[in-house]
Order: sequence, then C-alpha cells, then structure tokens
Amino acid sequence: MSTPGLESVMTMLRTVLVLAILLSSLMAGVLFAFAVVVMPGLRSLDDGAFIRSFQVIDRVIQKGQPLFFLVWVGSLLTLIAAAIIGLWQLGRVDQALVVVAVIVAVLGVHAPTIRINVPMNNQLQRLDTSTMNPGTLQRARLDFEGRWNRWNVFRTVCATLVLVLLSVLLLRL
Repeated sequence: MSTPGLESVMTMLRTVLVLAILLSSLMAGVLFAFAVVVMPGLRSLDDGAFIRSFQVIDRVIQKGQPLFFLVWVGSLLTLIAAAIIGLWQLGRVDQALVVVAVIVAVLGVHAPTIRINVPMNNQLQRLDTSTMNPGTLQRARLDFEGRWNRWNVFRTVCATLVLVLLSVLLLRL
C-alpha cells in the first residue's frame, strides 16, 4: 500500500527523470550531430576554411546561444536531482542505475567537455587564419581535428549510455 507522500515524491521523481531524459537527449543529439554531420562536413574544407568554420560554430555555442548553455547545464542538474530523490526512494538496482548514469554523465560527457574539448576550442579560437601560412594552418588543424573528434565520439557514446540507463530506470518505475 502506498502512502500519499510517497506517491507525490515518486511523481516528482518521474517528472524530474523525464526532464533529465529530455535535456540529456538534446545534448546527446548535439554530440551525435557533430560526430556524424558537422565534423564530416567540415572535413572536406581546406585547412583555413575548416578552422574558420569551426571557430564560427564554436562562437555560437560558447558565446551566442544561452539556450544551449541552459540545456547543457540543465541536463546535468536534472540528472543530479533525479539521483538525489532516487537515492531516498528507490531500491538498490534502481539506485545503481541512476548513480551510474550520473557518474557516466559527469566523467564521460561533462568532464571531457570542460577539460578537453572546450580548451581545444578556445585554443582554436585564438588563431587568426588570415596571418597563418599553409604549413601552420595544416599543423593547427592536425593538432585539433583528430583528438577533438575522438573525444567527441567518446562523449557521444557516454551520453547515449546515460540515456539508456535513464530510460531503463523510467521503465522500471
């Protein structure tokens, strides 16, 4: 027999979990789009055009798009909120699902973004392609593109795993 207080907490947990899934899905979609559309599309450009194009895209993300930032931060905050609520209300298997989802999101998506991809983006932003010779442009691109793509694929896989874990949890509730 359920109690009215427990039912309202479980309703709140489901609501927060659905919001976490929605926001995390949007973020996974952005990472996926970069992996399979944006970066392969930019790959065909010459070195200077590649760097300039990435700079423009990155500027929109980092400086010109507050909605992106809200979704990015919101995906993590709602996931943490779901975990906090879940730790008090869920059984061990469901607790493990939400805790593993938080760990994968933090260590596999957000930490690499903050520690690897964004610093690489910022380094690329500092380049003035109009003053660089072809060899320097090529070196800058080679230093950036492969490593950035590998970490983006890693983040995409981790973001997808988070979604699987959260979806399984939601189905179990």
